[in-house]
Amino acid sequence: MNKTFTIIKREYLSRVRKKSFIVMTILGPLLMAALMIVPVFIARMSDSVYEVAIVDDTRLFSREFVDANNVKFTDINIDVDSAIELMKANKFDAVLHIPATAFQAPSTLRLFTEKAINMNAKLYMESILRNEFELMKLAHAGIDPEVLKATETKISITAIRMLRDGHEQTDYPEVSMGLGIFGGILIYFFVFLFGAQVMRGVMEEKSNRIVEIIVSSVKPFQLMMGKIVGIAMVGLTQFLIWIFLTFAIVGAVSAAMPEVFRFTPQENIYTSSSQSLNPAEVQQQMQQIQQQNTPAGQIMEALRAINYKVMILSFIFYFLGGYLLYAALFAAIGSAVDNEADTQQFMLPITIPMIFSIVMAQMVMNNPAGPVAFWLSIIPFTSPIIMMVRIPFGVPWFDLWLSVILLIAGFLGTTWLAAKIYRTGILMYGKKVSYKELWNWVRRTG
Repeated sequence: MNKTFTIIKREYLSRVRKKSFIVMTILGPLLMAALMIVPVFIARMSDSVYEVAIVDDTRLFSREFVDANNVKFTDINIDVDSAIELMKANKFDAVLHIPATAFQAPSTLRLFTEKAINMNAKLYMESILRNEFELMKLAHAGIDPEVLKATETKISITAIRMLRDGHEQTDYPEVSMGLGIFGGILIYFFVFLFGAQVMRGVMEEKSNRIVEIIVSSVKPFQLMMGKIVGIAMVGLTQFLIWIFLTFAIVGAVSAAMPEVFRFTPQENIYTSSSQSLNPAEVQQQMQQIQQQNTPAGQIMEALRAINYKVMILSFIFYFLGGYLLYAALFAAIGSAVDNEADTQQFMLPITIPMIFSIVMAQMVMNNPAGPVAFWLSIIPFTSPIIMMVRIPFGVPWFDLWLSVILLIAGFLGTTWLAAKIYRTGILMYGKKVSYKELWNWVRRTG
C-alpha cells in the first residue's frame, strides 16, 4: 500500500509541477470568466443609440414608433431615395420604408442600411407593425379589438411535486433541464480528458522502457492504480481551482465595474423607459419579481429550490466514479499498444457508452422518472452522465444509492479486468494485439 501511495504522490507532483498544468490552470478560469464577462461587455458596447428614419407613405404608422432604450425613430416627410442619401451621409443608421401598399402587401416593407442590421431594432419594428396591421384588419372586419383582446387567455400550468414528507414543491423542468445537461456534459468532458491522460502516460512509460524498471519494485496493479488515482487527484485539483478562480475573477470584475454589470428587470428593448434605477429601486423590483409569477421570478425560485449540496456531492462522486471506471480501461488500452495510432480499434467500445449517454440525455430529460432514465442511470457505463441529468429533477434515494453501489461495483470490475490486461501488456513490445489476445490475457490466471 505504501508503494501505491508513493506512485500516487509521484504522478500527482510530477503533473502539477508541469508548465502545461500551470498554464491550463490559469487559462481555464480566464477563458470561463471571459465567457461570462465578454458577452456583458459586448451587450453594453452595443448600447449606443440606433437611429432609424421612418419614411411612411401611408402616414398611418409613423406615430406608432416610440423610442425604445437604444432605438430612436425620426419621421421624415421626404421620399425614400432622399432618406437613403441622408443615411449615407451618416445622419441615420437605417431607413424604414413603409410604402402605400404595405397594408395590402406587407412583403413590400423595406429596411435600408449600410451597416450590419441591428436585429433587436428590426424585431422591435416588426412587432410594432405586426400589432398595427392586426388592429387595422380587425377594424376592417368590424371586430372590436378590445373584445378580441379580452378573449385572449394565457395558460400556464404550475407543476407541483408531492414530497414524501407531505410538503409540496413547485417544479421548474426548464431550469432542471439546463442544469442536468450542463452537469452531464462536464462529466463527459472531464472523464475523457483525464482518462486519455492515463492512457498516454502508460504509453509514454512503456515506449521509454521506464516501466521495466518500475515493475521491478512494484506490482503492475499497484502501478496502474497509482497512476489512475494520481491523475484523478490532479483532475480534481484543477477542477476545484478552475471553479474558485472563475467565480473570483467574475466577482472581482463585477465589483470593480458595477455600472457595467448592473441589471434591472425592466431593462429590455421593448420598454420605452430609458431611465436608470437606483440600487434601492432595483432591489425592490427584484423582490417584486420573486413574488410574482413571472419568468424571472420562476427562475429565481427554481434556483433556490435546487438541492445544491446533493448536486455538488453527486457531481464529485460521479466525476470520480466515472473517471475511475473509464480510466482503468484507458490504462489497459495504453498497456496493450505501442503507439497512439493503434489505440483506435480499442477506443470505440469505450467511447460508445459515453456518446450514447449524451444522445439519450434529451429523452431522459423529457421523462426523468421513466424506465429508460432509470436503467441508464444505474448501468455503470452510462450512469455518470445520465444520473447527473436526472438529479436536478429529483431522484428517489433508492435509485441514487443503487446507482452509487453499481458504479462502485463497475469500477472494481473494470479495474480487475484492466489489471489482467495491464499486467501482460505493459511488458509486451512490437506486437499488434487483437481482441482475441486481450481475452486470453483476461482468462489467464496467476
